[in-house]
This record gives sequence, C-alpha cells and structure tokens, in this order.
Amino acid sequence: MGEDRRLRAVVTLAQGMAAAHTPRESWGAAALGACHALTGSFAALSVWERELGRLRVLVNVGDRAPDEAEFPDGEAYPVHQFPEITEFLHERWAGGGEPNAWVETADGPAAGPAGYCHQRVAALRRRGRGCCVVAPIVLHGRAWGELYVARRAGAPVFARSDADFATVLASVVAAGIAQTERLEEARRLAYTDALTGLANRRAVDVRLDEAVERHRTDGTVVSLVVCDLNGLKRVNDTRGHAVGDRLLERFGSVLSLCGAMLPGTLAARLGGDEFCLLAIGPAADEVVRIADELCRRAAELELGEGVACGVASTEDPIGPVRSARRLFRLADAAQYRAKAVRAAKPVVAGREGPDDPVVRLADTPAPPAGERRRFRGRHDPPRS
Repeated sequence: MGEDRRLRAVVTLAQGMAAAHTPRESWGAAALGACHALTGSFAALSVWERELGRLRVLVNVGDRAPDEAEFPDGEAYPVHQFPEITEFLHERWAGGGEPNAWVETADGPAAGPAGYCHQRVAALRRRGRGCCVVAPIVLHGRAWGELYVARRAGAPVFARSDADFATVLASVVAAGIAQTERLEEARRLAYTDALTGLANRRAVDVRLDEAVERHRTDGTVVSLVVCDLNGLKRVNDTRGHAVGDRLLERFGSVLSLCGAMLPGTLAARLGGDEFCLLAIGPAADEVVRIADELCRRAAELELGEGVACGVASTEDPIGPVRSARRLFRLADAAQYRAKAVRAAKPVVAGREGPDDPVVRLADTPAPPAGERRRFRGRHDPPRS
C-alpha cells in the first residue's frame, strides 16, 4: 500500500471514530477502518479487563465465523492465554521499548507450551484464516486492549511493514477511544443529577419524547409518576441544607429501588424537591402499584414528611396523548391534587369518572409563564 493510500486510510479511520455517537459505533468504526486499511477480511477490537483477568471482545467485523457475533455478549479469553499483553509488552515498555504490532500465521506452531502463539494459531486454523496482525492499544500509558486484523487462508501474509502500519492504526484507535470516553463522561454528566446520581430533567425530556412517539406509532404504554417531597423546606430551615441534601439522597435511593421493580424504568430528579419515574411498557396498574409502594416507603423515612405522588398513563382514560408535554401536565396535575388533599396514596389521572378533576385541571388553558407550577392559583396554600 502506498504512503498516500495509508494516509487516507488513517484519516478515514479517525473521521469514522470522531463521527460515532456511542461507544459501540466508535468500536465498530475502529475495527472496520483498520480492516480496510490493512486489506483484511476480518477485524476485532478487544479490551483488557484487569479485574477479571480476561480479554473481552467488543466488536467483530468482516467475515465472521459462526461463533463470532458483531457485538458479542460473552466472548472473552483468559488473559494468561495471551501473556504478551501483561508480561512481554510490559517488560518491553519498562525498558523503553514501544508496543509494536506483530504478525502470526496459520503455519506457526500449534503444539508446545500454552501461550499466545499456540492460541492464536489454533484460532486462525479453526476459522479458516491464514494470518493476522495484532496491535496493542495503549491508553493513558497503560495497556487497554488490542486491535486484531486477519486475512483469509491463501491471501498474502502480512509483512513487517503491515505490522508497523498496524501500530500506527492502534495509536489512532487509542486517540479515538479516549475521545469517546471523554464524550461519554460529558454526556453522563449532562444527563445526571449531581446530588442523587439519578437522571435529570434533560434526560427525562429526551426519553419521554421518544416514548410518546412510540406510543403514537405502536400503542406502547407510557406512564409518568411525578413526586413532590414533602417537608424539605422545613428540614432545610430547621436542620440545615446538609441534612436537606441527605433527605434528597435518601429519597432518591428509595425512588431508584422502586423504579427497579419495573424493568426499563427511568428514575429522575426534576429539580428541587421534585422527582419522577418514567415507565415505558408496563401496564398502568403495575405503575400505580409501584407508586403506592413509593409513597409507603417515603412515609417511613426518618426525615421529611412523605411524598405527594401523581400518575398519568396512556393506558388510562385521559384522552389522546400526542405530546410529552401533555403527559407531563397530567402527571403534574395529579401530583398537585395529591398535595392539595394530603393524599397518602398516589392520585391517578383519569380514574375519577368522565369529568375527572385532574384531567380537567391539566387541560385548562395555562398562562404563558412557566410549564411547571402552572396549576398553583394565588389562593392555593404554599408547598411545605
């Protein structure tokens, strides 16, 4: 391969990883880009999980064998079968060497002491491949994993120049993985409440929009539980904000525990003393049962005065739900009613007959200022 072509291949690989939106997309772009750059027939990216002592395959691309899934759930190999990643390379790096790639062929020794040559040669033969090039991936000065590219049996064997090029590609992949990790951390922080570790309002908005679209497309049941933690202001005023934060954290744990009883449910803190559960799929009665359990557990907390809880579900008689905004208004109105009547159990929108007060309240035209708290009139009692 000419220098210009190799340069273009490096640029293409880097651009593919930079354009990825998820770690999986990044892994796939890395393996596919390396496979094309080295004119291979197959490529894989693996990570070294030190705590488990294994190399775990993240992605397989190209001509996969029957036992090779694109994104395998459990394809992993004990790291002692590949000692170069923990011993051989470490010794070379410690001596000032570089983590260079190397080539294996199906004609290599298949007998003798267990070791990486034996394992890799056996795998090449078993899967009908003639040779492979293995390039260590180094991230933050430590072995992160490896890039593996193979060619079919009968194809030209990788040359030393190919191994040198694979070393360059592995460095590009390492830079791409570092960028992906930074972006993932930024996304995590952007969608996570710093105090409780729950999802935040932004995460709820994104997930709820997607859920309501599914509901409109195929009728998926979408339910929203909105909670207002009673007594937080009193705790802050009498015992200090540190104790108030502890109440928020404890209720967040209770919310997370209850949400886990419904598979796929998102537990979130909307802000201040407001929290929610977003359930996609479970029946409305199941969601109400969990909301009732949430109220019971909140009432048993050492701090605070329980929780006011409202539920809105597309499975209940609340009328068409064409937007996330309307479902939020319904759940918020139900929560407001629970607060007003000091209900010990959740109030559920649409379950009080054809003239349901919650639905009526939610659908009353609102003043333009502010989505939240719009249900509070000037004569309504202040929240505790």
